[in-house]
Formats: sequence, C-alpha cells, structure tokens
Amino acid sequence: MKGEQIYFDDVELDKEIPSISKGPITTAHIMRWSAAMENWHRIHYDNPYATGHDKLPDVLVNGTWKQHVLAQLLKDWAGEGGWNWKIGFQYRAMDVPGDTITAWGKPVKKYEADGLGFVELEIGLRNSRGVDSTQGTATVVLPKRGGRAVPYPFVAPKIAAAA
Repeated sequence: MKGEQIYFDDVELDKEIPSISKGPITTAHIMRWSAAMENWHRIHYDNPYATGHDKLPDVLVNGTWKQHVLAQLLKDWAGEGGWNWKIGFQYRAMDVPGDTITAWGKPVKKYEADGLGFVELEIGLRNSRGVDSTQGTATVVLPKRGGRAVPYPFVAPKIAAAA
C-alpha cells in the first residue's frame, strides 16, 4: 500500500488496513529511541532499576515510540494525498525487549464533508505475546475519486467537526 493513494471511495468498513510490524525490539532499539528523545528515565535502559526498584518485567518500550508507530501506520495508509487529522490512544500494557509489535487499524465509520472523505478507525498495537498494549481511535481525511485534493495544511470544515 505504501506509495499508492487510497481514495475515500475505496474504503471498506470493518476491513483492516495494511498493518506494519516492528521487531523483535531489542534493548538497543529502546536505548537509541530514548537517546533521540532525550528521555533518560531509567525504566528504558537500566534493567536492575526497572525490575528491582520499579518491579517491572524488564526495561520498557517507550510510549513515544509506540505513538510514532501508530502515526506511521496512518500516514502510510493515507498516502501523500491524505491527512491524519486526529489520533488518540491509551497505553494499556507494557511492551518489552523481545516483543515484535504490530500496528493495526480498522475503518469503522466514514462520511463526507466539504467535498472530502473522513474515515474513523479503531487502531492499536499488538505484541507478539498476543497482548493489545495500545488501543485508540483516529480520523483520517482522504480525497474522493475525481474530487478536490485534501488541502495542505488541512483545516477541518466546521461540519466535519460536528460529525
């Protein structure tokens, strides 16, 4: 799907969008992300601290990394002509080194406003232990076939905000 433009007209409700997987995640991945984000909380790099002091199962995959993967999922699906308008999620379980994490999404509602297509999705992250560690929702704006382009930067029409 990457590189192809999906159109609002082609979206089928309850049909999952192409997923993306990352991993298995290593402590090196977690440490590099922590360094890039300047997040020096010891639960992300110090196993004795994470397991002894905080009683965690291991060092933890960073929440900001998980957020990034969900944004990548939606960006890849929406293509260059789409716009990832809204995203919200909750971290519900821990991801640890050794997990492979799969981001998924499923369109659950679609509507049109101001000549554009709006798609609401359920989204989430599932690790290789079968745990849904992150769950949420998103709204993506897609062009309609033969319709106008999604403006950049995107400004939501008032009718869409109330839909």
